[in-house]
Amino acid sequence: MPDQLRPIARALISVSDKTGLVEFARALAARGVEIVSTGGTRRALAAAGIGARDVSDLTGFPEMMDGRVKTLHPNVHGGLLAVREDPVHEAAMLAHGIAPIDLLVVNLYPFEATVAAAAGFAECIENIDIGGPAMIRAAAKNFDGVTVVVDVADYDRLLAELAANDGATRLALRQELAQKAYARTAAYDAVISNWLAVEIGAAAPPYRSFAGRKIETLRYGENPHQSAAFYAMPGTGPSIATARQVQGKQLSYNNVGDTDAALDLVAEFDAARHAAVAIIKHANPCGVAQAANLGEAYRLALRCDPVSAYGGIVALNRKLDAETAHEIVKIFTEVIVAPDAEEEALAVIAAKQNLRLLLTGDLPDPRRAELAFKSVSGGFLEQSRDNAVVDDMDLRVVTRRVPSKAELEDLKFAFRVAKYVKSNAIVYAKGGATVGIGAGQMSRVDSSRIAAEKAEEAARAAGLSESLAKGSVVASDAFFPFADGLVAAAEAGATAVIQPGGSLRDDEVIKAADDAGLAMVFTGVRHFRH
Repeated sequence: MPDQLRPIARALISVSDKTGLVEFARALAARGVEIVSTGGTRRALAAAGIGARDVSDLTGFPEMMDGRVKTLHPNVHGGLLAVREDPVHEAAMLAHGIAPIDLLVVNLYPFEATVAAAAGFAECIENIDIGGPAMIRAAAKNFDGVTVVVDVADYDRLLAELAANDGATRLALRQELAQKAYARTAAYDAVISNWLAVEIGAAAPPYRSFAGRKIETLRYGENPHQSAAFYAMPGTGPSIATARQVQGKQLSYNNVGDTDAALDLVAEFDAARHAAVAIIKHANPCGVAQAANLGEAYRLALRCDPVSAYGGIVALNRKLDAETAHEIVKIFTEVIVAPDAEEEALAVIAAKQNLRLLLTGDLPDPRRAELAFKSVSGGFLEQSRDNAVVDDMDLRVVTRRVPSKAELEDLKFAFRVAKYVKSNAIVYAKGGATVGIGAGQMSRVDSSRIAAEKAEEAARAAGLSESLAKGSVVASDAFFPFADGLVAAAEAGATAVIQPGGSLRDDEVIKAADDAGLAMVFTGVRHFRH
């Protein structure tokens, strides 16, 4: 298809977000473009001294039904959909007095923002745009003759295009803007349908759509031969997608995934009670700790596996201070993520130019209800996010020995961490810090043994003669199918166990715990993470 230029003589502008509107419309008017507009947009232009014809002049009808009906008319849609140079279409336009519309500029009612503000049901419904998407889809379908703009970020680009082409647009640009227009209406409808599914209690509706706005194109995906981009879902709270990158290289695909896991993990710890630090490597925690301050928490987290921490992601649940920043930069670290950072800490991090520092403003809510999904060949899987928190669980002691107060605190700590370790997951913890983590093994007993070996390695690295697992507690993300995994934990020196329970051999496992003198607690909740 030739790259045909189309001059713009008439524009219809109807925008909810009026950012940059006056400057943009003034530039169009200076080129002699006739502007047609609606309600609030026309009033904003008039206030700036820019003449705009009311859309009711085209339709012969006033805006009605609280603005629900104003552009749904053949004189509007005919002007957008008519195929230029088609004699049948031209004859219909002539017969019915329909003039062509060369440029459509529309951004939609702020439905996403209304939902994010926790508005009532009726207010959300009123912020569902009807005429806007209809016009956008019409203009985008007819990209051969019509230019459609749905994003204020494209105003300057369009003006530059008109300046370069004597008031016309190229086919290549019209096609690109049309694709963006359809993506925008699809994203808008996805948010509406997902919101309504929640409102009516439809956990698994017959059709499911997801939408995102591109944050940036990434250099590559998990591997250099894979392309990748990072998209933000609408209406989310504090997250990696909303974080501000203060410094450092562009985030990689793997950085984003690992940093997301790290931030979610530290968000499990109440910042008012404890400072918490999580060190993540390849989406698995290699050290997690809570303490009175971040510096001590970092040192304890690093002690768990100082080798794996090299090149890792560090997440903190409190404002980064200078002392902790000095400790973190002693080894190579890919990313630091925290709610905020002190000026002195920023100066320390600035000395490491490639180190990425992300500030989120706040921590995500670990109990938040949202959807999680993953692609599979030919489709995708959807589930609700694992927002079960150990503080809300009905813990049940199933052994003769009851855990001490200190053991119970460590058991809860270890189970929080196990939630973020790839299955099969085993976590040893002592004194509010992990001392050994076994992740992603095909058998739970192997995970238990690896965690015990990690505890021994950490002790040697710290110059200690006794394994850090001695006197620790152990958490398992799922039940022990056999007693062997629990026996391995006892042999490593663990004194108490927390696990979901629910195995056919629970009695056998409980007996093994009693025989070893262990205390064991059932949560009734499993934390598989694949």
